[in-house]
Amino acid sequence: MIMNLIVLLDFNPIKPDLGLILWTTIFFLLFWWLIGRNAFAPIRDALKSREEDIQGALDEAKKAKEEMAKMKSENEALIAQAREERAQILKEAKEAKNTIIDEAKGTAKLEAQKIVGNAKLEIDIQKSAAIVEVKNKVGMMAIEIAEKVMKRELKGSSEHVSYVNDLVKEIELN
Repeated sequence: MIMNLIVLLDFNPIKPDLGLILWTTIFFLLFWWLIGRNAFAPIRDALKSREEDIQGALDEAKKAKEEMAKMKSENEALIAQAREERAQILKEAKEAKNTIIDEAKGTAKLEAQKIVGNAKLEIDIQKSAAIVEVKNKVGMMAIEIAEKVMKRELKGSSEHVSYVNDLVKEIELN
């Protein structure tokens, strides 16, 4: 028992035995190899896959960002072009409006001149017709007056009657 006590007294956990160190090292290396093979490799592969996925996502994000910048510049160019086209269309529409208004004014002036000319011509025709009518009426009145005067003068003289009859015959022959 004393021996046992001495062995126990000789045991020091701080100062391990050479066999214990050997077996501990062998078990540790074996454990490390098994863990490395069965746990670290899949973890390493998973981390590598995750790293590749993250890098791919970053690359896609960068590419998407570049495409968005490109699309933004294209959209701005399209907007600028649309604004220019709108301004051009408005300018052309304004010019067309002015042209149509000018043509309408010209046509209206021509029509007005034509109407005024026709009215003047109609007035001249009516005036001439009125003058002719007045002359005809004055002539008719003069003839009636002359006829009445002649009848009065010719009542008593047979010489005058024969002279008038000769004149009437002469007029009928012409």
